Parts: sequence; C-alpha cells; structure tokens
Amino acid sequence: MVWAEDPDKIVVHAPPPVCDACNIPLPEPKLFASRQVFDLPEIRYDVTEHRALESQCLCGKLHRGVFPDGVDAPMQYGPQVKGLAVYLTQQQMLPLQRSSELIRDLFNLSFCKGAVSQANIEAAELFTPVVDMIADALRSVPVAHADETGMRVEAKLHWMHTLVTPLLTWIGVHRRRGAEAMKHFDILPHFHGTLVHDGLESYRGFKDCIHSLCNGHHLRELKALAEDHKQPWAEQMGKLLQEACHEVNVSADGRLTQARIAYYRLRYNKILRMGERKHPICAASGKRGRTKQSSTTNLLRRLREHADDVWRFAADPDVPFTNNLAEQAVRMPKVKQKISGGFRTKEGAERFCTIRSYLETLRKQGRHLLDALTLAFQGNVPQPRLS
Repeated sequence: MVWAEDPDKIVVHAPPPVCDACNIPLPEPKLFASRQVFDLPEIRYDVTEHRALESQCLCGKLHRGVFPDGVDAPMQYGPQVKGLAVYLTQQQMLPLQRSSELIRDLFNLSFCKGAVSQANIEAAELFTPVVDMIADALRSVPVAHADETGMRVEAKLHWMHTLVTPLLTWIGVHRRRGAEAMKHFDILPHFHGTLVHDGLESYRGFKDCIHSLCNGHHLRELKALAEDHKQPWAEQMGKLLQEACHEVNVSADGRLTQARIAYYRLRYNKILRMGERKHPICAASGKRGRTKQSSTTNLLRRLREHADDVWRFAADPDVPFTNNLAEQAVRMPKVKQKISGGFRTKEGAERFCTIRSYLETLRKQGRHLLDALTLAFQGNVPQPRLS
C-alpha cells in the first residue's frame, strides 16, 4: 500500500474538552498521529432511467426526444457490467456460471450465464478489426515469438497458436498443429524477421525468415539428461549456455564480440562431440521414412544442425535467450482449460482467442483493462500501439 495524500474520508478523534485530572478546559487540540484504513466502498449497481419527452407544435407536428446510441431496449445491461463479465471470463479465466454468481454476490445484480456469454460475443465482434490489425503488424516486426499448445474444442484436440512481441499478442485456434494451420492464419508466410520458437519442424518451412531456437527448452532437456540419466556432456552444455547468457546480460550492448562467440562455439562443439560419441545417429533401417532416433540423439542433432539458431541470442541484442514471451501467451489458455474445461464450440474458442489477443496486447501496453472494456462497450474501442 502507498500512503494516500488525499484520503476520501477523514475521521477525527479528539480528546475530551476538559482535563479529567483537574477539570481545567483543554486548549485547541493539534494532530499528533494519523492512521489510514484501505477498504472497498459499498458496492451496488446503479439504474439509469432514460425518459424521452415529446412536444406537439401548434401546427400539429410532433417532436420527440431521441434516446442515446446503445440505449435500445426497455431494460438492458450497461457497459461497465458487460465489461466486467468479459474481464472475469477472458482475463481471470472464470467459467460463465461462476462469473454470473460473482456479479450477483458482489452487486446484488441478476446477470445470468447467458448474459455473460452474450457480452463475450459482443466483445469479440468489437475487437475483431483490432486483432486483424495486430496480425498485420506482426507480419513486419523484426523479431517475433511463436508457440502452440493443445486445447480441447468440441471434445477433440485442437491447437492454439500464438505469435507475440513485447508489445503485441495474437492468438488463433486450428485443428492442426503444423504448417496447415500456420499457412491458414497467413501471418508467417509474410514474415521476414527473426522467428523465435521451440524447434517444431513446421516453422522451418518458412524460408524467408531467420530462425532462433528457445534455449529455455534446451536447458530443460539437458537438465533431465544430466539428472535422470547421468550424462556429463548434458550438464556441461547446460552450464555453457547459461554462462554465455549471463555474459550477454551483463554486456554493454546486449551481445558478444565475434571473438567471444568463437570461444563459446569452440567449447560448444567439443561438448557436442562428447555427446555424439556416446549417442551416435542410428544407421538407416532400410524402411521407408526417417529412421527413429532416441530423444538424446535428436537433441544432439538439433544442437548440431541448427547451431547458428541456438547462438542467435549472442549476436543479436533483439533476440532473447528463451521463448518465454510466447510460452506466457499460451499458459493462461491452459489455465482456462483446467478451470473451465474445453470449449464446446469452435466459435467459442475463436472468440476467446480474439478477446485474449486484444486484452493481452493492451495489458502489455499498460492499459487498464476494465476501463478499456467499458469504453469498448460504449462504442469507443481503445486502439493499441502497433509499433
């Protein structure tokens, strides 16, 4: 808490008017201490009744007042409660029924599950043009982070895809994980910057961009090999990558000199050779398709074949060591699935992606989400910065 210089209410506690020892009147008291109590005000809903008046001219023409835009029904919910419903379900991940119950318990306002759902439908329609602009902006950013995670939609496995920057978040849902989905969304086919990802082979199909691999994934795999399978090369490789990351973090311009990169790459190759001697690539089996390799061999091959992508963070200050930005974007949808279960319809999943894209973008840019939602339902959708 921070001391409030301008409190909403002041309650004064004065001493008695006379001394209880000698009965002499006390002088004017002065302040000797203050204490502040932070609490919520009384929470209740307001009802605004709009009354349209009419007047008839002597000539017979009837003139009537006009209701403001958005006041369309005899009774309806206002922008603040609809914004709160969207915030609870799409930002705080509450199920529809629990959001309805919370609004009823806090405000003594009947706001049924269907009304919560309708508020989300309206929000998705309002935010779709903005999210389209976010997708268009991501096509031309210098560095973007990509990730995907499984989601249950209509009781079947679908995939939630994300593409993000420190300022922008875009999320979409598709029944496929790989290239078919990425081409359908039509963002990566036009992307020419550096794409940070976890090594999913489908990303490699986009040849017009530079690739950078997430070393957070590598460190987790290396730690498992070192601790569970007692492989010394994996422990050494993990320490090497962390050492290089630390040196980048403390450097003046967020990058290493060519000499330092060459030094680390020399050690890197030495450790790779150590691992490859213990886990050589299996010879071709003669069967159709790629010969199955162990997970350790696949990791070694990725670190060897895509070494430049592993070390991209050391040469480019705009490329981070990990893909945490994208992982954070898909983490909250996973939380929603754990709390609320899967999506019953594909339309519901798409609405969720649209609203999350908008809200996460605004959150990154420091906007107050409840205020933004209220403005949007008033017909004035706040626009995020796109660059």
